[in-house]
Amino acid sequence: MQQELKLRIISGVILAIVVLAVTWYGGLAFRLLSAVIALLIYYEWSTITRLQTEQPVANVAGWVGQAAIAAAILLGRFDFALSLLVFFVAIAVGFVAAQSASRWFPAGIVYAGLTGIALAEIRGGDAAGLQAMLFVFAVVWATDILAYFVGRAVGGPKLAPRISPGKTQSGALGGAVSAVIAGSVIAYFFIPEADWLMAAAVAFILSVCSQAGDLFESFIKRRFGVKDSSHLIPGHGGVMDRVDGLIFACFAAFLLATLFSLIKGDGMAPLGAALFGF
Repeated sequence: MQQELKLRIISGVILAIVVLAVTWYGGLAFRLLSAVIALLIYYEWSTITRLQTEQPVANVAGWVGQAAIAAAILLGRFDFALSLLVFFVAIAVGFVAAQSASRWFPAGIVYAGLTGIALAEIRGGDAAGLQAMLFVFAVVWATDILAYFVGRAVGGPKLAPRISPGKTQSGALGGAVSAVIAGSVIAYFFIPEADWLMAAAVAFILSVCSQAGDLFESFIKRRFGVKDSSHLIPGHGGVMDRVDGLIFACFAAFLLATLFSLIKGDGMAPLGAALFGF
């Protein structure tokens, strides 16, 4: 157990350093990271849901779609990436309608493809994008860490015992409160133009979505009887195991920023600026 804990800590620290460095650098480096994460998520999804072994033709179509979306992300063509996502989801739905694939096929394309698009679009290429990405990371990490420790310390009723028996309502509340605090701290030090009430509200919403993402992945793994999404990360399992909360938080941030831009009627503003009201 000590050796496994050491491996987990070392790989976790290395991952955090690499991700933060690439986030700071932005540009092509972060778009590449986003595309790679999306591709690895699809690999794990197709393995967990048995698309790879039981529905090989559909799975090849899925890989073609993910590769096309990844290429559009690398080129910075997020509008085209979204169009490709819609196109390949339609193809996947066609497979399902023809009864040659399961419903997990189109769900996997959305889950992986939208993750890469949302990550890259949130970071963008400007200072507001860096601020937004650091904000999302802080909220998700604060949620994960404090939900665990508060849940262990306080205990109490389970949050979703059939899906994830270890998670408690007290942990969920502690994670949400800590996320609001962490988001407010990031807003104070790194986003002086931000509307504080907006930042706190966004932090709370992202925290709830992060916890929903964690529960969703637990549901998928329980549904297919697997413990880890893969063994790609030493001591940590798979990519999905590490970014399950981040995925749903990024989905929420992407949708919120799009909604705020539409409400203002100024076209699609940079996501970082749209999220915080400046």
